[in-house]
Amino acid sequence: MSVYEKQLTEQGFKKIAGIDEAGRGPLAGPVVAAACILPQGLLFEKLNDSKQLSEKEREILFTAITTSPGSIYGIGIVDVETIDQINILRATHLAMQRAVAALSEKPDYLLIDGNQLPFFEIPREGVIKGDAKSVSIAAASVLAKVTRDRIMTELDAQWPEYGFKQHKGYGTGKHTQAIQKWGVCPIHRRSFEPIKSMLSAPCNEKEERGSNIQ
Repeated sequence: MSVYEKQLTEQGFKKIAGIDEAGRGPLAGPVVAAACILPQGLLFEKLNDSKQLSEKEREILFTAITTSPGSIYGIGIVDVETIDQINILRATHLAMQRAVAALSEKPDYLLIDGNQLPFFEIPREGVIKGDAKSVSIAAASVLAKVTRDRIMTELDAQWPEYGFKQHKGYGTGKHTQAIQKWGVCPIHRRSFEPIKSMLSAPCNEKEERGSNIQ
């Protein structure tokens, strides 16, 4: 139990949910959030900010978290169309709200990674770099990251030319080169640069070809 959970437990809170997201920055794919309530005393070896873990370590922790007795978790997913309609910050907040709504038991306190907090009727607190400071947020970080990575791997099978399995939709050199070659596909975020500028420019063959990929 981290200092945050310990202090809240001493104040009388019993169901403390950590919340984190994955996928705010990529050029493609959904944004995913997770909420996780861990029972007191439950410890996971190597549990930390998901970005500091290897893919194998995240997968092992995902299984451990989701199968441990007393562990409660919820996942919230917001698709590309919604991201483009309401912007990524609001979409991230919506994913967090969906994750909390998916919990089988209602938490009495929320620890949320970052300082931009969505609305909840439940008492909440933002923790900057919380995935490295709170065990509950760290667990949520792993759940969100693994869930999104699995989604992007599935999408890679539909659009293998973009390499989603490798870069998970982030704006790597390989991904940018693929967009330049093939244009955009249905899971690209049209409100993100450089895609937004590409689509607003005079139409060319590559853009048409990309937008028609099924």
